[in-house]
Amino acid sequence: MPQISVRGTEMPESPIRKLAPLAASAKARGIKVYHLNIGQPDLPTPQVALDAIRNIDRTVLEYSPSQGNLSYRQKLTGYYKKYGIDVDADDIIITCGGSEAVLFAFMSCLNPGDEIIVPEPAYANYMAFAISAGARIRTIATTIDEGFSLPKVEKFEELINERTRAILICNPNNPTGYLYTRREMNQIRDLVKKYDLYLFSDEVYREYIYTGSPYISACHLEGIEQNVVLIDSVSKRYSECGIRIGALITKNADVRRAVMKFCQARLSPPLIGQIAAEASLDAPEDYMRGVYDEYVERRKCLIDGLNRIPGVYSPIPMGAFYTVAKLPVDDSEEFCRWCLEEFSYDGATVMMAPAAGFYTTPGAGRDQVRIAYVLKKDDLSKALLVLRKALEAYPGRVEAE
Repeated sequence: MPQISVRGTEMPESPIRKLAPLAASAKARGIKVYHLNIGQPDLPTPQVALDAIRNIDRTVLEYSPSQGNLSYRQKLTGYYKKYGIDVDADDIIITCGGSEAVLFAFMSCLNPGDEIIVPEPAYANYMAFAISAGARIRTIATTIDEGFSLPKVEKFEELINERTRAILICNPNNPTGYLYTRREMNQIRDLVKKYDLYLFSDEVYREYIYTGSPYISACHLEGIEQNVVLIDSVSKRYSECGIRIGALITKNADVRRAVMKFCQARLSPPLIGQIAAEASLDAPEDYMRGVYDEYVERRKCLIDGLNRIPGVYSPIPMGAFYTVAKLPVDDSEEFCRWCLEEFSYDGATVMMAPAAGFYTTPGAGRDQVRIAYVLKKDDLSKALLVLRKALEAYPGRVEAE
């Protein structure tokens, strides 16, 4: 029997989706599952996007240009300008979601064996994309007790060697909701400049910042304009996960030329998705304000509720719509499985993402889960009650010393 490739064997399962069959089985048994495991917003897509799809007036749904429709890229420049990001349409390449942007950035900038420094916990699929590109992720630890803030610059420099090629950040962060400070961004800038590294910056959650601190984009950092590759997506901004439209943005013409070869090989980004995304740029101000205000309320509901459960701790996330919470359990993956396979309260259970899947350090995050506050407050409150009851009943509960 032929063997599976090393790459296929090493590719990790998604901690966000791996328990999906258990959730499906629970639903088949008539149990309601509160999905706190995945960043799939339940808020409506902008009406202008839905109308644009309904009103498509074409006789042929043709290929779009490999770099994406010019009209969309031109319109995006105005969007970025609102955030102090000065780019031209030619600096923007439209991708099949933010995921493809990360993958193409890795494939274009990294050689097999090259290393990327990533603060952990980190979005789990970064590891999958690195394996696809033959690269290696070296993680720098952040801790829940310190609110996931970055360690001192010396910790980064301990990891840098002749194989180090890039630093990757997600800001605001998935899975922690952490927002990098100006000091931390300047620290990263100085490292990138000193060692001539790429800076891959995933900034898909820029709309969701819950602090008075300013949003510092990698594109705001002076002196490393040719080093920065910005990753973006409309999935979370407009509740459009299913249209698969992202973007890779860089001032580096050599990187763009390399990325375009991969874009041409996959032919084109989704035509209908681009039509919806372009229309979404005309969403009224009150749409984005309403979405933002809703997440502020959900964050308060979730974090207050988590920290009232005995033995549970969550720092206050300053961005995105996730938090990593510490639970009084011996193994969060086993607990998440148990919730879906064996537990229900009042006909319901919860599905969460075991946080160990967002770490590469063995044993790290074993007692943590990532929770997405993408459900309405009433459902969040019910899910928190179910979680409280599950922890009370769980045989593997660990009591505080």
